[in-house]
Amino acid sequence: MLFDRDRLTLRPLRERIHDLDASVVLPLGTAGTWSHPGIREAAGYMVRAKKARGNIVMMVGGHVIRSGVQRYIIDLMERGYITCFSTNGSGMIHDYEFALIGATTESVARYIKEGQFGLWKETGGINDIVNESHRKGTGGMGAAVGEAINEGDFPYKDISVFAACHRLGIPATVHIGIGYDIIHEHPNFDGAASGAASYADFLKYAEIIRNIEGGVVMNFGSAVMAPEVFLKALSMARNVARADGQSITDLTTLVCDIHELPDRIEGEPPKQDTRYYFRPWKTMLVRTVADGGRSYYVAGRHSDTIPALWSSINDIERQSNTHAKP
Repeated sequence: MLFDRDRLTLRPLRERIHDLDASVVLPLGTAGTWSHPGIREAAGYMVRAKKARGNIVMMVGGHVIRSGVQRYIIDLMERGYITCFSTNGSGMIHDYEFALIGATTESVARYIKEGQFGLWKETGGINDIVNESHRKGTGGMGAAVGEAINEGDFPYKDISVFAACHRLGIPATVHIGIGYDIIHEHPNFDGAASGAASYADFLKYAEIIRNIEGGVVMNFGSAVMAPEVFLKALSMARNVARADGQSITDLTTLVCDIHELPDRIEGEPPKQDTRYYFRPWKTMLVRTVADGGRSYYVAGRHSDTIPALWSSINDIERQSNTHAKP
């Protein structure tokens, strides 16, 4: 027997107590002076990649959207420092809710007791968007949601990363796991439609990674999705490159998270070390760059690391402009 979703009671978002609202979104240039040498060095490779028209991929977990750094991400996109934005289902949901009502996030502890966690009517509108896109055969999940926000009645679309991607023609890819996200509870969720849409996004992402030579891949706060999706896409890309007599070795990875790791990441930890199971270390910082690339790890809050990256790029641009003057 299957669970009968038609018996579920969905309530409107106006009845939900939101943990975050749009006041958490930081204005540009107001996030303080936090810095880190790894951030500055990675920023230099981003500037190099942009000049060479290389790909610069930002992968994020849902907490990045909740940390209020949307304006920094959007500004980097507008200036050509992000050419692909990838996230999981929660990142998409938080972006959608922020754009729709200027608020997001609920207390799991409160609403799971009531059996109401995740069961909010308007949030399920994402499913309708994806289902319709799949019916029309128009492509991926990120593109469908970005277009809907940018073209629809979303009062806070100016802080939507997905809307910015649509406006700027930047791929937004969403990598879901069935059952991971609150919209999968809803009666209008179509697993076949969402699976196909997310897989289309994976293939878009893989094509971008096929052209990552000389580029940069960043991971902010994704312990599983980002390293695993990157690993598979890079294997596919290198497989094709090898068949063509080429290679993909000159790439830079940057991982920013709250885990405390050694200052120098020269190899993966032993399996007896619990940090071995922190996938970004062994996958993004070691294995995928072992034959010619470079990697940086920075421990910090997203509200510090992403503005610091933005500031570092600004500093490099200013220095370059100063040196260019006669």
